[in-house]
Amino acid sequence: MKVESISIKNIRVQQNNILRNIFNLAAVPNPNTAQKQLLSQTLCKTAATIEQICSNLEITPANLTTSSRQIYSWCKFLTDETNLNLHLVSTHRVRQITQQLLNAQNQNPAEVMIAFTNLAGLYQGKRSNKIVDIKINEGFIYAPEEVLQALVQCSIFGKNQPNTQLIRAFAAAEDYSAVLLDLDLIAEVIAENPQGKFYNLNQLFDKLNSEYFAAKLLKPRLTWSQIKTYRKFGHYEPARDRVVLSMSLDSAKVPEFVVEFVLYHELLHKHHGTKWVNGKRMVHTSEFRLDERKFKLYQQADSWLKKLTFV
Repeated sequence: MKVESISIKNIRVQQNNILRNIFNLAAVPNPNTAQKQLLSQTLCKTAATIEQICSNLEITPANLTTSSRQIYSWCKFLTDETNLNLHLVSTHRVRQITQQLLNAQNQNPAEVMIAFTNLAGLYQGKRSNKIVDIKINEGFIYAPEEVLQALVQCSIFGKNQPNTQLIRAFAAAEDYSAVLLDLDLIAEVIAENPQGKFYNLNQLFDKLNSEYFAAKLLKPRLTWSQIKTYRKFGHYEPARDRVVLSMSLDSAKVPEFVVEFVLYHELLHKHHGTKWVNGKRMVHTSEFRLDERKFKLYQQADSWLKKLTFV
């Protein structure tokens, strides 16, 4: 029996209160530790309350309405300390950029509000003599300075081709899609069963671990997901030490070596971790790409995946 979608009362009000708190904390580059801990506790409490409501109704967050589910996922995403710190840093950077642009135009609106959140689109902007209200998709928390500047300029002064190209190019990159996928997976019902209809991820991991990692890589949590990932067929979540593969690969039409390659790629993320170079997050380093090409059927698997993106 299909479960009716449930809406959480006042969840939008709660999120707006959290967003205002974040905006206030982001007035300085390094927020007060005690205040940041209070914010983290509020996020954890909000997410836990929603989970308890769902449990009482014998549903999961995946059964919430789109709006309630997105806000729950956003709160849960920010309960991770790394995500919250990056979110605060990005909010501070956009605050600075916005103020600089307004000062250059000799504008001083009574109210300014900046928010990174789980939007359906890329960004939204409202501007009048009294207010400037900018909402940016959470996927941009990894964006470099020039992309954030483009987002603010488009939000305040309207679109232009160079800024739009910058924004769209970043939105097509993996850093952006990885955040969106992480947000989607948070609320999805995942039994974390590595056994698919055709492929068992535990068996594939053991094979890859022996062949490429000298059997020394600790096994992450392995599961299949039914999230529609389009061009992205796998995802490694460091906070949960979990590899999620798209169910679109669990098919008799997809050769085993293709599934192995996607799993191998995600295991390399676990193996190599994240590096920061000149303030930029790097996950596909030269060392990563070198190891990726060690996969025995690299060219064939890569060609297969390119074909799958058009299916």
